[in-house]
Amino acid sequence: MKAEVGDHLIVESPVTGKPRREGEIVGLHHENGEPPYDVRWTDNDHVSVVFPGPDAHIQHHTDRPDVPGSS
Repeated sequence: MKAEVGDHLIVESPVTGKPRREGEIVGLHHENGEPPYDVRWTDNDHVSVVFPGPDAHIQHHTDRPDVPGSS
């Protein structure tokens, strides 16, 4: 898993009926984009260091339809 600042980390819920969490990656700890990441969660605006598990994936900012210049 590799990310850039501005990408979104999406963590799917392991519990049926509970919403997934999404946050913007605001900081990297490794220049090559590997975890851990500093993530600002959209549900509470809290920033935390995250080591993503198998239930997480990256939505790259260039793939987001709400970002100018993305496809």
